[in-house]
Amino acid sequence: MSLPAFKNPAAECFIADIARLNPTQFYGEISGVVGMLVEIKGNTTLLSVGDRCRVYARNNSIIPLEIIGFKGDVALAIPYTTLDGIGLGNKVLYEQAAPVVYPHDTWLGRVINAFGDPIDEQGGLLKGEKPQAIKANPPPSHARGRVGAKLNLGVRALNIFLTCCVGQRLGIFAGSGVGKSTMMSMFAKFTEADVVVIGLIGERGREVQEFIEDDLGEEGMKKSVLVVATSDESPLMRRQAAYMTLTVAEYFRDQGKNVLCLMDSVTRFAMAQREIGLSAGEPPTSKGYTPTVFTELAKLLERAGPGLKGSGSITGLFSVLVEGDDTNEPIADATRGILDGHIVLERKIAERGRYPAINMLKSISRSMPDCNTPDETKMINRARGMLAAYENMAELIRLGAYKKGTDAAVDEAIDHYPLIEDFLTQATFEQSSFDEGYERLSEIVTPKRRDTDKA
Repeated sequence: MSLPAFKNPAAECFIADIARLNPTQFYGEISGVVGMLVEIKGNTTLLSVGDRCRVYARNNSIIPLEIIGFKGDVALAIPYTTLDGIGLGNKVLYEQAAPVVYPHDTWLGRVINAFGDPIDEQGGLLKGEKPQAIKANPPPSHARGRVGAKLNLGVRALNIFLTCCVGQRLGIFAGSGVGKSTMMSMFAKFTEADVVVIGLIGERGREVQEFIEDDLGEEGMKKSVLVVATSDESPLMRRQAAYMTLTVAEYFRDQGKNVLCLMDSVTRFAMAQREIGLSAGEPPTSKGYTPTVFTELAKLLERAGPGLKGSGSITGLFSVLVEGDDTNEPIADATRGILDGHIVLERKIAERGRYPAINMLKSISRSMPDCNTPDETKMINRARGMLAAYENMAELIRLGAYKKGTDAAVDEAIDHYPLIEDFLTQATFEQSSFDEGYERLSEIVTPKRRDTDKA
């Protein structure tokens, strides 16, 4: 009688790591430290930009570095952690392979850091057999599939007025404290996507646990992978967390699944890249952002979207933290030009208590006209027209200077505006579907038939 085979995840991870070890190792040494920049000499011809190294520091710790440039025969690197313990002459081990990670299906429901290591105190992670490049290139444009059918995000205002399709990429533009993180948690809980991958980039440390327990909840975590790099971590860790988010999403996409990728926020990724670029000596441009910021931003965002024809897709929702509520600042402007639409959250709307605080007239979904029926488009355009008519006369209406009967369209907008505002309001625990949304909006905007007196 044969004994049953019991799997030990920790042992399997350890054995897999040993099998991947490279028997040949090359070393250099620290020749200088200036600010956050570390200079390395010795065998530097074996290195290239983006490679990783490990420094054996004097406090018995091992500190990972990344090569960001060269100056003569000296390699320039930045640490993933602090510089504590690094000094002249410290030995540096060069890693020969390109940075990769080995995602596995069991990562669902887990919280990982920028290296793909678990940080949720639930034990080790099983590693898959196929390596995924952390800095992967997007699929070739000619081989990618097209944007798919409508994707239910569970938020009524977006489903109806800013319909998102499978494989689409949308930006959520907002200042701090306007509700973008809360809205993204609603997507994670209510979406009909197969898998949700969430990247919290430069997030406040105290808010991570609150997001997991209060916003996401147990149901949201079951089909999610959370990648976290808090604001106190190094710029390399914050940047890599964004790359890791897309890498994990690509793993599930390649299995034919429809993945919803949520990232909060792209701005903090850009700020991290700015710190790295300035350390490497890049010239600052608009608001101090270096040229590589905009290059890396496009590479990151293009990784989302439809996969190869016949495979899965990554629907991307990326938040953009706009400085001073200015939606035309450099990162917001660059992101808007790359993505397939933008959702603008406005502080004034939040201040009057309407959540999600979406400004419908400033927001747009570029794939929406092609995914709706003529009747749906007509109904939505009618509602948008009422919102526009009201907003154009809003100051006069609030001051009491508008006289009813002056303009029939404005009169109609005044009558319907409270109903549309109520339609756009949704509690965080409330889930909405397409059918429910279209039915409610139809009841609001469809002209009522009046009974005529019988002769």
